[in-house]
Amino acid sequence: MAKLIHSMIRVLDEQRSLDFYQKAFGLAVAERVPFDGFTLIYLANPETDFELELTVNAGRDTPYDLGDGYGHLAVSVEDAAAEHRRFTDLGLTVGKLVEMPHDGKPFARFFFATDPDGYKIEVLERGGRFK
Repeated sequence: MAKLIHSMIRVLDEQRSLDFYQKAFGLAVAERVPFDGFTLIYLANPETDFELELTVNAGRDTPYDLGDGYGHLAVSVEDAAAEHRRFTDLGLTVGKLVEMPHDGKPFARFFFATDPDGYKIEVLERGGRFK
């Protein structure tokens, strides 16, 4: 059986991205691997073994075109409303807090945050299928 281990995104400014992911999700550098022309940075926290890989390409000075194929990353939190307030207080870019029912029952409570490169991250309250 396959095990998901990481997702990769390309970022323009390494430090700006590291600051965002640390503030927003408590992710820290697990490993930084420089290569000729690019650097891979693996971010992790104690909540999960899944990592976010940031790829920084040397010499890149224009933002990446995210196109229309990228959807979002998702993380789960204990209290979406509290995290929404915390993100807002930190000055991070967040959308509105949404409660989404399905068949008359609660299904999801969430908001989207946007990282410095425009990637969307869904912040879901733990419960139901969202562990």
